[in-house]
Amino acid sequence: MAAEEQEHSGSPPEGGGPEAAEQPTAKAPPTTGRSEEPMIGAAAIAEALAAGGELHATEIAPGTPNAIEFRDVHKAFGSNRVLRGLNMSLPEGHISMIIGPSGTGKSVCIKHIVGLLYPDAGDVLVQGVSVPSLPDDELFAMRRRFGVLFQDGALFGSLNLYDNVAFPLRQHTEKGEDEIAEIVNRRLREVGLGGEGHKMPNELSGGMRKRAGFARALVLEPQILLFDEPDSGIDPVRTALLCELIKEVHSENGGTYVVITHDILSARRIASYLVLLWQGKVVEQGPAQQLFASEHPFTSQFLAGNPKGPLTMD
Repeated sequence: MAAEEQEHSGSPPEGGGPEAAEQPTAKAPPTTGRSEEPMIGAAAIAEALAAGGELHATEIAPGTPNAIEFRDVHKAFGSNRVLRGLNMSLPEGHISMIIGPSGTGKSVCIKHIVGLLYPDAGDVLVQGVSVPSLPDDELFAMRRRFGVLFQDGALFGSLNLYDNVAFPLRQHTEKGEDEIAEIVNRRLREVGLGGEGHKMPNELSGGMRKRAGFARALVLEPQILLFDEPDSGIDPVRTALLCELIKEVHSENGGTYVVITHDILSARRIASYLVLLWQGKVVEQGPAQQLFASEHPFTSQFLAGNPKGPLTMD
């Protein structure tokens, strides 16, 4: 894989990332006027902070189909048993969050969903199809349904921002450069990076790299977006802004979003559905309102950040 800043070794960049060992030569982005760029400034920050403590209240209709299911999934790495009979379902068309303490298997779930890891036992289904059972060509085709935002954006260090976002379109479609330019510039504007396409990844802040990765994850119009700890390494204000951005883009585009995090404020801001993992199993799962009102001792301790309860430093 060619992504120089990719956080997860062996994982392809979002949007069905490249398989080639070499990166294409960067091209100058078509010019766009900065007048079209949405401002992410004091007013947006104030709005995000004001809404930061409120529970995202999107309801899940009865009978909503599952986009993703884990059925009695076991996964071990040597003597380290990570998933221990995981049964988890994530509803179609909603923002679901998989939360839990560090090291409990959250990121391992993402790799099973896209077929980068296979379970030692059990099954993983995406829109009713068993991922481990797919032959390679069907697995590669299925991955095009996904967009993935890795922790640091996983941008190509030798390509400017425009070419990073355009890469999946050039790799997986036969669109002409004019159509690619329209899509890329629209997605960059959506994430507040209009007019920044000429910049290199090392010129971007951590928050900007995450937004750039989000734009790249969107260009193929995926049915399912996966976010691996998008709030990692950025300050609380930018975390609030990123959450508002995720919620806004989901409202406009629809689809199934799956967010891996241990940040409870992020869960309160954007989650419709929550799954709480501990020691490779589901402690509790359901609509976000239900879990935040739960009396389960582990759930209430974790979601309240209470030092007293079954979760300890051990």
